[in-house]
Amino acid sequence: MTEKILDATTFPELLARRAELSPDLPLLIDDAGRTMTCQQVKDEVDRVAAGLHELGIGAGTAVTWVLPTRMETILLSFALSRLGAVQNPIIHIYRHREVGFCIAQTAAEFVFTPGEWGGFDYGAMATEVSAGLENPPTVLNGYDELPHGDPSTLPAAPTDGDAVRWLYYTSGTTSDPKGVKHSDKTLIAAGTGLAIALEADESDIGTIAFPYAHIGGPDYIVMMLANGFPAVLIEKFTPAGAVAAYAANGATMAGGSTAFYQMFLAEDQKVDGPVMPRLRAMAGGGAPMPPEIFFEVKEKMGIPIAHGYGMTECPMICQGSPSDTDDQLAHTEGAPIRGCQVDIVKSDGSAAAPGEEGEVRVSGPMLFKGYTDASLEAEAFDEQGRFKTGDLGVQRGDGHVSLTGRVKDIIIRKGENISAQEVEDVLYTLPQVANAAVIGLPDTERGEMVCAVIETAEGQSDLTFDEMVAACADAGLMKQKTPERLEIHNGPLPRNATMKILKYELRELYS
Repeated sequence: MTEKILDATTFPELLARRAELSPDLPLLIDDAGRTMTCQQVKDEVDRVAAGLHELGIGAGTAVTWVLPTRMETILLSFALSRLGAVQNPIIHIYRHREVGFCIAQTAAEFVFTPGEWGGFDYGAMATEVSAGLENPPTVLNGYDELPHGDPSTLPAAPTDGDAVRWLYYTSGTTSDPKGVKHSDKTLIAAGTGLAIALEADESDIGTIAFPYAHIGGPDYIVMMLANGFPAVLIEKFTPAGAVAAYAANGATMAGGSTAFYQMFLAEDQKVDGPVMPRLRAMAGGGAPMPPEIFFEVKEKMGIPIAHGYGMTECPMICQGSPSDTDDQLAHTEGAPIRGCQVDIVKSDGSAAAPGEEGEVRVSGPMLFKGYTDASLEAEAFDEQGRFKTGDLGVQRGDGHVSLTGRVKDIIIRKGENISAQEVEDVLYTLPQVANAAVIGLPDTERGEMVCAVIETAEGQSDLTFDEMVAACADAGLMKQKTPERLEIHNGPLPRNATMKILKYELRELYS
């Protein structure tokens, strides 16, 4: 790992240093057979930046982009960074409500879309949701028609890594999305921490199957540039298609989230021998990973899962390392990444002892710069300036952090707090269970009752109520924590664009 690279404070500087050190190293590989080296990416970014500059995009210009994961998306994003524009990436699964809200709140001057893609007209959507604005943005194609110009006409690259140049939005469910402000420095700090934790080097080949517009996009590209290795990009994800592309290109790392681990494991079990022969580890985050999934992958695929923990406001908080013990990898989210301070705070505001549960609060150079709606910040930070994640967890004696639930995902049954995640971890040990969500439902006697919603595993019979109760008893759960209601969900559990299970939809459905 090269400390010179890790010390970069802006995205243009990071790319330029990697191109200088490793000009011929492949950086971007896609599932259509294209490859671009570090130098080719740098040169193309400069040409695209010059083309964007001719359109009137420069330092501070607000630009929204709604694009799938492909080379052009990464080139456009780096070109905007080269100009110092303020970019607002939006995951391409989002539609009118979220896209319209973001365009309006960021006062976007330009919007890049893929046009018609995947059976949906993104350009028409962007035009429609902008029509009523006082200054509607210019809507352009950012899929395969990126503008080009003469790089010699470019202004100097921005050098202020602290300036807010990224606006990411958390997905709203019952309220408007929250705009999260980031700088190059905050995103580079997060990606650098990921790079150190995953112990990657130039022999690795990574993978990006998740939406690059997700906060994990810059995390991953920073890791690639810091460590000097390429990644295989998947534009339209299917498990079989992704696995084939990974195998063909010799991928050594894959993942994205718990749902991806499960899908890749299922593909691996369809063939004799490893379906991705060079794979040395899976890694990801974004949702809890039941320990059972780690042990199943380790047993059947012979590789570890290095799971991590982050959020839009703090892209990387903790990350498992391939060299961690099985116990650490299976039962924690990893140790805090370099530079991230994690504190566990009890409900009375005092510090929790090792192994004692409390709210996870974080600080460090990867923490966001505030919300676009500044009124949200008073409740988001404590008196010491630490961000209140809303997650419950414990920090073990070895420094690793285990999440135990959400402050707002606690079921209060007869005045007793019950962690949904604790019950879910038990349910995931059962072969009948593909996915599980434990929710609290209104109940006149108890206040809330504990309800388990199950997605049945392929080839298995539905879990019965008695089997569920027996499993909870065998795991040593208190009787009060055992679900009093079982629902077998028809079809996959509802998820958002980042694969998180939408419990509010399940509560509405089963209340």
